[in-house]
Amino acid sequence: MNMLTNHIEAEDDVRQRRSGRIRNGSIAIVALLLAGGAWKLTHQAPAQAAPPPANVTVATPLVRDVRAWDDYVGRFAPSRTVEVRPRVSGQIVGVHFKDGDTVRQGQLLFTIDPRPFAAALAEARANAASARSALALAQSDLARANRLVGDEAISAGEVDSLKARVQAGQAAVAAADARVREKALDMEFTQVRAPITGRISDRRVDPGNQIAGGEGTTGSLLTTINALDPIYFSFDGSEALFLKAQRARAAGQAPSPVEIQLQDESGYRWKGQLDFTDNGLDPRSGTIRGRAVLHNPNYFLTPGMFGNMRLASGGTQRALLVPDAAVQTDQARKTLLVLGKDGKVVAKPVELGPVVDGLRVIRSGLAPTDKVIISGTQMALPGMPVQASNGRIAPDATVDAAAAATAPQPAEATFAH
Repeated sequence: MNMLTNHIEAEDDVRQRRSGRIRNGSIAIVALLLAGGAWKLTHQAPAQAAPPPANVTVATPLVRDVRAWDDYVGRFAPSRTVEVRPRVSGQIVGVHFKDGDTVRQGQLLFTIDPRPFAAALAEARANAASARSALALAQSDLARANRLVGDEAISAGEVDSLKARVQAGQAAVAAADARVREKALDMEFTQVRAPITGRISDRRVDPGNQIAGGEGTTGSLLTTINALDPIYFSFDGSEALFLKAQRARAAGQAPSPVEIQLQDESGYRWKGQLDFTDNGLDPRSGTIRGRAVLHNPNYFLTPGMFGNMRLASGGTQRALLVPDAAVQTDQARKTLLVLGKDGKVVAKPVELGPVVDGLRVIRSGLAPTDKVIISGTQMALPGMPVQASNGRIAPDATVDAAAAATAPQPAEATFAH
């Protein structure tokens, strides 16, 4: 019994020693953690310095007189277009142009086999010679009869008959000559020539094929030709455009100038004039078809191309201009970043106008004294301070030089009704 009791007491003593060691280890770990936290508190890294203000360039808007424009979208169309069709039937024996060439009026395009028409012309000329021979015989008989009338050797009826023969002979000669001219025209029509100057399409018939001639659209279509200098630009305008044109015409003003920009161009380099408005407005849309005319000496402009057109809508007006790159897009509105009095960036909503000489017209929302950020806009955010340096806004001379070097002269056109 005493041995059991001693054994139990020994086990209790072992457990107490183990618990003491664990408790002492935990205390040591806590002490180490507290010491590490105290070291961090006393050895914190210094706070990072704030970044310096962004460098931007500011300038007041350029103030100048610009012409007021109305914007339209339209497409180019040929000033004349012709479908080339033969006047006579036959076999094509020659094509004398390359597809897409520029052809001149009267240039030979196709040749139709002339041999049947040459034979018909020779026959007509022979018939004409026979008619002239018959007429000469009739005139000789009438002359002899007239000499016998005084001697009463021939009756008046026979003389009248001879006169009728002469008149019939004259009519036969006239008919034969007309037949010769007809066959000569057919012979001439075997050479199909360009009726206008312009750019020709591809050939629709190759040599060796039989074609049908005729009037109107009954003949076979050989090709088409579009006159491209001058060229038309067609668009749909509002009723206000028609009224404005009517009042300008009544006041004796010159045709309104237009400028056109193509899809891949940054400026309005193509110059022309308003040439025509239709004789009525579309009752469904309330618009009227208009047309401008432009010179196109190098045939660069092609029918079917789209373009953005601006039409002079009056005299000049005072406007504020800024670089187009300075305009920001804020969801559905346009803004400009300006420098506030406190040196911080302010976003101003603005209404945009057209681009003139590489600069954007600002119709409203901007004051002439505002300092617009024209460089460094990527680093400038509304509400943040910036380091500003002064700049200057000037028209883009490269746009003017390119337009002057490549743009044709204004078209010689009048306003038609």
